Amino acid sequence: MKMRKRPNILLTGTPGVGKTTLGKELAQRTGLTYVNIGDLAQEGQLYDGYDDEYQCPILDEDRVVDELDEKMEEGGMIVDYHGCDLFPERWFHIVFVLRTDNTQLYTRLESRGYTGKKLQDNVQCEIFQTIYEEAMEAYSKEIVHQLPSNTPEELDSNLEQIVQWTEQWMKDHN
Repeated sequence: MKMRKRPNILLTGTPGVGKTTLGKELAQRTGLTYVNIGDLAQEGQLYDGYDDEYQCPILDEDRVVDELDEKMEEGGMIVDYHGCDLFPERWFHIVFVLRTDNTQLYTRLESRGYTGKKLQDNVQCEIFQTIYEEAMEAYSKEIVHQLPSNTPEELDSNLEQIVQWTEQWMKDHN
């Protein structure tokens, strides 16, 4: 029996925009497999040193790509990460860049314990649309979409849109 084709989705955006909340709920609703790159890296110790300035481990991007490649080829993956240009373009059928109002983002990051340069740099990253521009350069413009992620209502709306997109993709490709 031939396995049904399923799409690969990238959820990206500045830390604190709601990627994880959306990704986990999306996986429940669609049956796709959710992967948080931070968790994957921690479980497999896929690091290449430590960044003293930001007080966090440095991701070994090559090892992350190697770790995921086979699963991505099979399809049916939802990948959650605040960067996007490390992943091969061929992996994703659609890319969603979540965006949040700066004031709200500041509050969310502060509540996570972000301070100083790490807090300021992440808010500036959102202000200057850094992740969106990175996605537009790394992937075909037709598959990159921005979604507002400020309220529970927007989360629900985003979830509905992506579930509908996923269902349509599966109808079109099976």
